[in-house]
Amino acid sequence: MGIVNATPDSFSDAGLYPTTASRVALADELVASGADVIDVGGQSGITGVPEVDAAEEVDRVVPVIEGIRAHHPDVLISVDTYKPPVAAAAIAAGASIINDVSGLLYPDVADICASTGAALVIMHNRSEPKVRLTDPLLYDDVTADVCGFLTEKLAVALERGMAPEAVVFDPGVDFAKTPFQTITLLREVERVEALGRPLLFALSRKDFIGALTHRAPRDRLAGTLAAMAHLGSRPGHLYRMHDIADAVDYLKVQAVLEGRVPVAPDLELPVSLRRQPSEASGGRSTTRAAASSNPPS
Repeated sequence: MGIVNATPDSFSDAGLYPTTASRVALADELVASGADVIDVGGQSGITGVPEVDAAEEVDRVVPVIEGIRAHHPDVLISVDTYKPPVAAAAIAAGASIINDVSGLLYPDVADICASTGAALVIMHNRSEPKVRLTDPLLYDDVTADVCGFLTEKLAVALERGMAPEAVVFDPGVDFAKTPFQTITLLREVERVEALGRPLLFALSRKDFIGALTHRAPRDRLAGTLAAMAHLGSRPGHLYRMHDIADAVDYLKVQAVLEGRVPVAPDLELPVSLRRQPSEASGGRSTTRAAASSNPPS
């Protein structure tokens, strides 16, 4: 799941993509790099500032959704929102997944998904929107709280008419959790998997990785991939990522080395990739383009 922030204040790429055209171009790049889903957000997760008005959020995300849909008729588009008016407008514009980071604060979102056939991601989150909650004493057992919360919210979604297979769980990495609580949750992820739903992990550049590595958000790729390494061999997971090409490369190599993907006996490295191209010939982008056209099997 590639990330397209239609916001001016994202924690890791604020100001890099200020226009609809630049955001659609980023989506194009993410799809070309191997993203299966594009997640568009019109309100950042930054805390301590007011919520974005629903009408403004619609104005931010709908043109991006329409642009992505025009370029990629078959790509799955997700929208990161918990507001019913935004969910309805996003689905009407071409989104097919609502990524609700509030933990279904407004159950009407489930009504909208049920009536339109859209999928719903329900995230564990004990905090109010735009409020930071990091209390080391909040949970006696953080993983038990995650499992209980998600089970309760699934029951709400089903009561609103959603099919179980249309619901994905997100354990809520860093949301209403200290770094230690997030790490504990990821160490015990089998308990969440036992709930029987696909899991979405928003690991990319997260605070717990920064706390461990003392790296700023854009320097947390290695830590992000290490977190994926802990989870990656398990089936049925989705990864919400900024660095799609690197994540795809990691998953490709992991799958081959674990024997889950066959490799042709005559596999060879193309001559064009034996040496790093000079900057004048395109540098890293040339290498990346060549690599993406030569899968391992």
